[in-house]
Amino acid sequence: MSDQVNHFIGGVPVAEGATFATYDPVTGLVVREVREADRAVVDRAVAAARSALPAWAALPVAERAAWMRRLADAIEERFEDLVAAEIADTGKSVTQTRTLDIPRGAANFRSFAEIAAQHPENAFHLTDVLSYTVRKPLGVVAVIVPWNLPFLLATWKLGPALVAGNTVVVKPSEHTPGSVAVLAEIAASIGLPPGVLNVVHGFGGGSTGQFLVEHPGVDAVTFTGESRTGSTIMKAVADRVKPVSFELGGKNAGLVFADADLDAAVEGSVRSVFTNGGQVCLCTERLYVERPVFEEFTARLAKRAGELRFGRPADQDTTMMPMISAEHRDKVLSYYELARGEGAEIRAGGGVPRFGDDRDGGYYVEPTVLTGLPHDSRVNREEIFGPVCHVAPFDTETEAVELANDSEYGLAATVWTTNLSRAHRVARSLEAGLVWVNTWYLRDLRTPFGGVKLSGIGREGGTRSLDFYSEPTTITIKLEPGND
Repeated sequence: MSDQVNHFIGGVPVAEGATFATYDPVTGLVVREVREADRAVVDRAVAAARSALPAWAALPVAERAAWMRRLADAIEERFEDLVAAEIADTGKSVTQTRTLDIPRGAANFRSFAEIAAQHPENAFHLTDVLSYTVRKPLGVVAVIVPWNLPFLLATWKLGPALVAGNTVVVKPSEHTPGSVAVLAEIAASIGLPPGVLNVVHGFGGGSTGQFLVEHPGVDAVTFTGESRTGSTIMKAVADRVKPVSFELGGKNAGLVFADADLDAAVEGSVRSVFTNGGQVCLCTERLYVERPVFEEFTARLAKRAGELRFGRPADQDTTMMPMISAEHRDKVLSYYELARGEGAEIRAGGGVPRFGDDRDGGYYVEPTVLTGLPHDSRVNREEIFGPVCHVAPFDTETEAVELANDSEYGLAATVWTTNLSRAHRVARSLEAGLVWVNTWYLRDLRTPFGGVKLSGIGREGGTRSLDFYSEPTTITIKLEPGND
């Protein structure tokens, strides 16, 4: 793709609006210029989606599913272009991008194609009454995508929205427009009907995002991002009572029991705390460890944190990435300072790495392990969204569950134990939408995904996604008795 990112409306690029710069998180240097959509551009995108809606919605599900498979095939043909765009925007490693982000994008389209093809409609037969349901698309859906997993999460929403018969207007994060811009090119290259998939770029409040969610031609909004932004979107759509699906923030807990396989618990926690620089809503920021193994676990976790490698994205052995922006780096560092002020013991990290090269202009922070803070400290209550966790001891199973549940958030949790009864008992007791036992981020795309409390509204994944992106209509027919 070029150094300038344009909107994509009605099947063609649109080079309108002022431009803004995006920056390479590795060096802090400008990557590209991006067009910002004003109200007029958003109007055009929504109009294109509305114009394409009747014909797209009228296609049989099997034909829309076939389009999803073509998109998946074309993603694999443009695989390296997508990898390059994702790395340029996020600074993540080529290993993660090639094994997770881009392959999952293709898998999302294929998975929802299969799920839609097998999604049954219900029928209920009484003596002289037949009732059955048919599903219809919501209409034009605004898809607002975050910066941490931009391609993966865009396709996670686009797959079910499109296969259900909706047309979409996508707004990627202002930090990460690249891979979705390539996806728009891919859609045009395979002949996806113009207006089915539209992309507009820009910021949130007072800009493109606000213009999109408030637009009267938008029928529903799906959003992944901060809880505060989700609340703002809810208020914006309240008057029109638009359907919303939100996957929001997390302050996720991990419980490590004394009977756990400690090797697995340490390595699993390294992944759950530090993957993607801790910039995943599912990452663990609070760890509670049974007292007999607390010191050993904490020491081993801190040692492993210090061994994570700040290589360049192209290096195969790079295991740490920068923060997405200077602003976010400063936010994470402010929590490191807050932890010191609240009396934390810093077992690992706590600062900024220095390289002696152009990476010193990037947005790096050290992976950090904290102990010694009270449960009600701000560091233990507020989402940081960086490579940091606080580790605290517990003495009983009941205490562990209470500590984990004492949070405004409820997205994900991990449980490390070899006791099968405890695994089932504790997992059911946790106030979280997802609970992993002796693993983390192991996903079956057919299962529900979402959180409770401030972590979101609704569930996506499998048939739950199709249920959100379509409305059921119940048809009831009074049957006349037969005349034999």
